[in-house]
Amino acid sequence: MNWSKQHWSKRIAAAARTAPADLVITNGKIVDVFNLDIIEGNVAIVDGIIAGIGGSYEGARVIDAEGRYIAPSFIDTHVHIESAMVTPAEFARVVLPHGVTSVIADPHEIANVSGTDGIQYMLDASENLPLDVYIMLPSCVPCTPFEHAGAKLDAASLDAFYAHPRVLGLAEVMDYPSVRRGDDGMLDKLMSSHRHGGMIDGHGAGLNEEAINVYRAVGIRNDHECVTAEEAKARLRRGMYVMIREGSVAKDVEALIPAVTASNARRCVFCTDDKHLDELLREGSVDHNARLAIRCGLDPLQAIQMASLNAAECFGLQTKGAIAPGYEADFLLLDDLERLTIAQVYKAGKLVGENGQYTGPQPQAAAIPAGLLKSVHLPEITEQDLQIRLQGERRCHIIGINPNSLITSHLVEEVDVEDDCFRPSVAKDQLKIAVFERHHHTGCIGLGIVKGFGIQCGAIASTVAHDSHNLVVAGSNDRDMLTAIQALRDMEGGLVVASDGVVLAAIELRVAGLMSTGDYAEVLRHMEQLHQALSRIGASDEFNPFVTLSFLCLPVIPELKLTDMGLFDFAAFKHIPVTEESRTADYVSR
Repeated sequence: MNWSKQHWSKRIAAAARTAPADLVITNGKIVDVFNLDIIEGNVAIVDGIIAGIGGSYEGARVIDAEGRYIAPSFIDTHVHIESAMVTPAEFARVVLPHGVTSVIADPHEIANVSGTDGIQYMLDASENLPLDVYIMLPSCVPCTPFEHAGAKLDAASLDAFYAHPRVLGLAEVMDYPSVRRGDDGMLDKLMSSHRHGGMIDGHGAGLNEEAINVYRAVGIRNDHECVTAEEAKARLRRGMYVMIREGSVAKDVEALIPAVTASNARRCVFCTDDKHLDELLREGSVDHNARLAIRCGLDPLQAIQMASLNAAECFGLQTKGAIAPGYEADFLLLDDLERLTIAQVYKAGKLVGENGQYTGPQPQAAAIPAGLLKSVHLPEITEQDLQIRLQGERRCHIIGINPNSLITSHLVEEVDVEDDCFRPSVAKDQLKIAVFERHHHTGCIGLGIVKGFGIQCGAIASTVAHDSHNLVVAGSNDRDMLTAIQALRDMEGGLVVASDGVVLAAIELRVAGLMSTGDYAEVLRHMEQLHQALSRIGASDEFNPFVTLSFLCLPVIPELKLTDMGLFDFAAFKHIPVTEESRTADYVSR
């Protein structure tokens, strides 16, 4: 910030107690994240910056903390705002009451649909919010050459964005083979970030220690894809920050907290990555991660440090993350440390959340470019397009769902056959799944079989399909799958549950097929209707079926996934046939 001499003089005077501060918080117990201690004292604030802590101060305004803990607010170190299905302005209203006043966002999702226009929209839409939204530029659009995205971003496409003050670097590098080979395009992106002084995020799902060495050798500094304590330690040994994630599908806190010790905790932070709106409202954001960590035995002060100071230092945010002079007055008043009960949330010294409710000013929604509202481009789809021809084979490769995990199982099972085509079986929990390219009218269709949804009838479909966000549908019969596809075409994107040829519930996501134009309360109402419809068709309640569906299309996560180009085997890192032995090409896009 370019403060004037007048501001500095004012801050100095308040710190020296020769002039009143703008705001003084009294009778509080300050959480000292540097020493992991609690100190009794007051906090003086000038122009949204902490001027002093400890003794008595005079202030134009005084707030009595009434013995509550004064803690730094929280930072989500890796989040895709689009996964909440609301615009940045609405997202701010959702997470601020949960103590999150800054996020490091990766607009990877909208960039895969709308390219640089999507990135620019997310920057514009997050301007002047009571939530600080920092941007890491998408590194892999498309994430691999094994699917069709709506855009292709090279280093030159991203270069101009580094001039923006809220752009911090290059987001999760998920195309490890390109890094390993030293591909020119990938090296150009990595070098551009380094040249601009940016940071680089990792995405080390399924990578061994040699691969992590490769990532660190090119300056990749963190990873949010650890799923075991051993993986976390391997990254910590190599100087990485470990982002401990708890989202809507990937729930890793319980598995990773045993890796956190007093010696290495300063290299550990929290993130949500992808979390749906209803869970953000019900559970919270990284405040939920911290609570879970405390329940797993982590010291509450350590958890707060990880959610604040560690996160700020990880991304070079030198004035965030602590209750100390010179730091931004982004803080919480906590009733209880063990439960992290948040009474009030302050951003730059202004109250923005109280008792779980947003109390700040109404954020101004940014104009949405017309192109982002017309993003579903499909040819006419017929039953013939949905047929998986088996050429006399009965044993097939099947995507096995692991509840609340991004990692799927690679199953091989016998399937039912009718007219030499796969027939879904609810008795065997074998459903048909299809991915349709929706960006450029290519006509590409990937077909496969999935097990684990538990659906007894009907179909579910979505234009949220990581990472290229094509249209994905899974169902027990072709009729309902076609009904859901047509509904998404008519809505210009969203989530749909269909049964008996009719739509039971839907959420319209017109912004790139990912986000709603409505407020979060409206989206929540539709989500509740969607969950009721899921119950009607017998979907499993062990996990969120739509979040799981969206990640079945992500080929950079083990083990078996489906893209618009066909069934993808992560271990072989190539497409494979649906049938176990046949070499037929019927499984690939047509």
